[in-house]
Order: sequence, then C-alpha cells, then structure tokens
Amino acid sequence: MKKVLALLLVLVMALTFVACDGNKDTEPTDAPSGGTDYSDVKVGVVHIGDPADGSGYSFAHDQGIVAMQKNLGLKDDQIVRQLNIADNDKAATKTAIEDCIAKGCTIIFTTSYGYMDTTEELAKEYPDVIFSHGTGYKSNDKNFNNYFGRIYQARYLAGIAAGLKSVSGKIGYVAAYGTELAETCSGINAFALGVQSVNPDAKVYVKTLNSWFDPANETAFAEALIEMGCDVIAQHCDTANPQKAAESKGVFGCGYNSDMTAEAPKAHLTAPIWNWGVYYTAAVKAAAEGKWAEFGNYFAGVKEGFVDVSPLSENCAENTQKYIDAVKALYNEGSWDVFSGVKLSFDDNGAVVKTDADLVDNTGKVQVAAGGASIEDGVIQGTMNYFVAGVELK
Repeated sequence: MKKVLALLLVLVMALTFVACDGNKDTEPTDAPSGGTDYSDVKVGVVHIGDPADGSGYSFAHDQGIVAMQKNLGLKDDQIVRQLNIADNDKAATKTAIEDCIAKGCTIIFTTSYGYMDTTEELAKEYPDVIFSHGTGYKSNDKNFNNYFGRIYQARYLAGIAAGLKSVSGKIGYVAAYGTELAETCSGINAFALGVQSVNPDAKVYVKTLNSWFDPANETAFAEALIEMGCDVIAQHCDTANPQKAAESKGVFGCGYNSDMTAEAPKAHLTAPIWNWGVYYTAAVKAAAEGKWAEFGNYFAGVKEGFVDVSPLSENCAENTQKYIDAVKALYNEGSWDVFSGVKLSFDDNGAVVKTDADLVDNTGKVQVAAGGASIEDGVIQGTMNYFVAGVELK
C-alpha cells in the first residue's frame, strides 16, 4: 500500500519548504505554538555515513531531521543519531536500532536500503515502537512503513542540465547498483531520458559500485568514465567524490542528495535533492498524534516539494533554467510523468514539445507504447529492471 497523505503534507509544507533545500545555511521555521505535545517524543535515526561530512546522503537526511526538530520544537536530547552504520552489516544495524530503543526512542528512522530486513524483524519484536525505513519496499501496516519519493523526476531535470552541457555526447554515471534495483535503475533511466530531451544522440555510460558507499571507487569510476571521453559525470552514490574527480579532470558533473557546488565549484551543474524535512515532520507529527495506523507508506515528488534539483550553478549552459522550469510545470500540473509513451523535446523558443513515442529499452523492447500512460509504479513496486535505449553498462 503506497499512500501519500496529501492533506497532512499540505499542512507541513509551509513549515518545511524553507528547510533542507540542499543549501547548508538555510534557517528552518520556528516551532509551532500550541497543539500537540511533543515532549514525550524521542526520535532515533540510523545513518550509513556521517552528516558532518557536509554533503551527500547522510547530510541530506540529517538536514531533514534538523528541520523536523525545529518545526516541532523538539529538544536536542530528543534526537538519537547512530552514525557510520554499514547497511550490509546486519549485526551492527541491529545493535544501532536496539540502542535507540534502549534510549527510549518512540520512532526510529532507518535511512538506507540495506537496513530493511533488520528493521522489519525488529518491528515485529518491538510492536510499541514505530519503525520507518527509507527506500526499499517492505512494511507491515502496523508499526513499520517505508518512505521514498519520485526522485526520478528530479533526475530527469538534472539530465536536461547534463545534456545541454555535453559536447562529446558521452555522459558518465557512477551508480551504486544497476538494473537489479529499481531505485538505481529508474534514476539512471530518467536521467538518460532528460539528457535525450535536449541532446537526442547522447549516450549515458554507467559503472556500478555494488555498494551505496565506496568513496575510493566513486573517484576511480568517475575517472575511468572521463578517460572514455565522458564530459559530464552524474552519480547515484553517497559522496561528492565523482564531482571532485570531474573538476580535477576539467569536465562537468551532476551530484546527488545535496548541492555539491561547494565541493566542485568549477564542475558542478546541479544535483537532484531531497527535502527530507517534509517527510520527517509529517511522520513524527502523525506518530505523536496517534495517527500512524492511517499514515501508511510515503512516495511524493516534485509537485509536493519532496524532491527537486539544487540551484543551477554558473557552469550550466544558457537556457538550462528555462527548460527545467518548463518540465517542472508539467509535474506540477500532473499532465506528464517520465516513464510514459510521451517524449519531450523543446522548440527554438524553449517551449516543451510532446510527441507520442514508444518507451524502448536498450535491447529494443517496447516497455510503454506510444501515447501510453506512465509506469512509475514500476519504480514504486521495484519492478523496473531494464535500461532505456541510450544507456550502456561499462
């Protein structure tokens, strides 16, 4: 069951839009006065990395936790953070979660895909604690949900920036995983489709890490793609290392999770980012109000303000913002989504042109017939396991 609580989301949007927008110096809103008493709430969060790194996945999640804390008026001792917990280490994950429980946490957020099975097991063992798992697909309709978003929408927008900037028509992509996970696969596909909307003959070359967090290879794989002739480097991995590699080699890049312009000021174009504070505020509010049973799973997108791209840097090509804004308008209208049988391009004035066209994978198989409705459920339910035409695994 995938439910986005639209009404609750609308209520918290005003509180959270100014927080966690990928900018490190954003001031969250003031705590609300009156209403629900949050004094008995204690929040645990399990991070795969360390937010102190200042950018990337764990930093972005923690910015959302900080926004939630300010929005709801929680004190510092009401937040328990577990840092650098490898998501492929089940024992470490279990210990981190149980430590949160021992410290009195009433709701625990486990933020990485590999925490899923352990979170599910502990949700059964501790029915009075609420567990919320980021990414993945498991839930129990009781005290365990999962949350993610239509980040593929933001990746399409980043693809526009990359496609406009690329001269070689070769764009590299350092990914945690490939077609085995719909999360990574759909992101690569959406990015490639965004590239193709402005640079139809461009190709996206993918190297997979088989890990969410591998700083050394994040650099090495980016450098290998640059050696192949890629002049823009995108990523779905945790650190800013691919962007730093792009800058060191004199090419450009699109980061992920947070605005990585500070890490690579001469290279970075934009990054798909999360406004995690939207979710964390809504989730803790629902838990504190005793409404968790009706809260359900969560999967929102650009329209709801949950995902976006970071402010475009001065490295972007002319008219990049205009093209991106045109596609965002379609998301906001609900008139188009990425994985449909409708292809986007732009006329000489930068206006969107819609053309009915088959969505074809890189083996030539038609996945969506021309004019067909969007199949974003393939992302939500984890069944997208193919690359679109123009994507090649290296």
